[in-house]
Amino acid sequence: MTETITGLYMSPLELLASLCAVALVVARWLPPAARPRVTIVSSAVLVLSTIVLGVVGIRWQMLPVLAGAALALPFALSPLLRRRTGRPAWRARWWLALPGSVACVGLIATSPVAAWAFPVPEFPEPSGRFAVGTRVVQWTDPRRPESFTDDPNDRRTVVVQLWYPAQKSPADARRAQYLGRTEYESRTVSDALARNVGLPDFLVDGVPRARSHSVFDAPVASGGERFPVVLFSPGSGGVRTQNTAWAEELAGHGYVVAALDHPYDSAAVVLDDGRTIHSRTASTGDRDKDDKLAVDWTAVRAADLGFVLTQLDQLDRGETGGPLAGRLDTGQVAVTGHSMGGAAALQAARQDRRFDAVIDLDGYPHGPTSPSLDQPTLALTQAITPETDTHYIPHLTEALKRNTATSYRLTIPGAAHLTFMDGPLYLPPVPSIVGSLGRTESPHVVAATTLVFLDSTLRHKPGDLAGVLSTYGDLSIHPPDNRR
Repeated sequence: MTETITGLYMSPLELLASLCAVALVVARWLPPAARPRVTIVSSAVLVLSTIVLGVVGIRWQMLPVLAGAALALPFALSPLLRRRTGRPAWRARWWLALPGSVACVGLIATSPVAAWAFPVPEFPEPSGRFAVGTRVVQWTDPRRPESFTDDPNDRRTVVVQLWYPAQKSPADARRAQYLGRTEYESRTVSDALARNVGLPDFLVDGVPRARSHSVFDAPVASGGERFPVVLFSPGSGGVRTQNTAWAEELAGHGYVVAALDHPYDSAAVVLDDGRTIHSRTASTGDRDKDDKLAVDWTAVRAADLGFVLTQLDQLDRGETGGPLAGRLDTGQVAVTGHSMGGAAALQAARQDRRFDAVIDLDGYPHGPTSPSLDQPTLALTQAITPETDTHYIPHLTEALKRNTATSYRLTIPGAAHLTFMDGPLYLPPVPSIVGSLGRTESPHVVAATTLVFLDSTLRHKPGDLAGVLSTYGDLSIHPPDNRR
């Protein structure tokens, strides 16, 4: 049921049920000889399809189809039943039947529209030469107390998902479920994300049904090559999987992506022991208080990123075990993030010189501006409108100008804040929400721009970085500030 017809965002079974419902309505207008056959066949197929959908899990988008069919069914079957009992068939006058038929077809037609607006996301095929594997690890920092709880013995724990270059899996290998390791985790996270943005859970019930292109615990790519590492921090209330399309594209091109869940900040974090930790971070509505809270939360995230890099270094040396031992190039590491995660990436880079490059995906800088950045930095920003926070670009520009390495700020026309995550793949294509680039172009632009930057800064590939970036939008380049 997760496989849908491209462009329609409906499964073959859902489409079949919809067509049968329309056939029931249209049967009234067919020649007399064809009406009984069309009515019987479409009714039987519709009933069977509905039963199967009920078993595998029916989506709310199909409810208009069932409602339209339920309204049409008595009028379609009545002439047949009356004929079998020997009574004369009765049919409503055409001028009475026509409005009812139009209303039923209109009701049924809302189903594909709803499926298109809130689809089961279809992830783009990674374009790199590697297949993609994924695994989830949980690490606890014994030296850092958990600041969100009062328990003095509670230590900071993070959940990290790794996407890595892998050997090609068999064609029938089960692809990783989106948002979680299990159906329970996927639905828990999906429901929490919906609540965080004020949406009813059922509107996005297709999201946890999706599967990406990676395979859990797939064997690491052969050949002994060591892969540069990219750490990722999600937006406020975001989760480690929110940029799966981007992570898979990078992994397919030979990077290991390590994305973090930040407990008590991420919408929902399911731990190894089954406990679920929900977000405790929320806006107060007071700008000054919210700014102070954002600084504190950013500092926690930055510390999480530094801790995870330490764990990855130990993993590479074989100290913690795992299939990626000896395959991580922890001497070439980028720190990245979306929204507040982008702010955390900037702070982590200031505090930890092990990070060699920084990518900020539309993140407002929070926290101290000292010390200055000392790594090549790419900031991708949404299209600037009169509604954009007037402090955003000046704050970001100041941080980039103080960098002792070259910084790039790329403003992408048609992009919105959620363009830089998986949102365009499953949210309604409303420009103010997900931008106007579309479901195909949005993940392509984000991946293409970040890949060319990573190839230049971590792999030191020759080429015109500025020239390539400028083809995607309005590019500002800030040369190194060597006044320190």
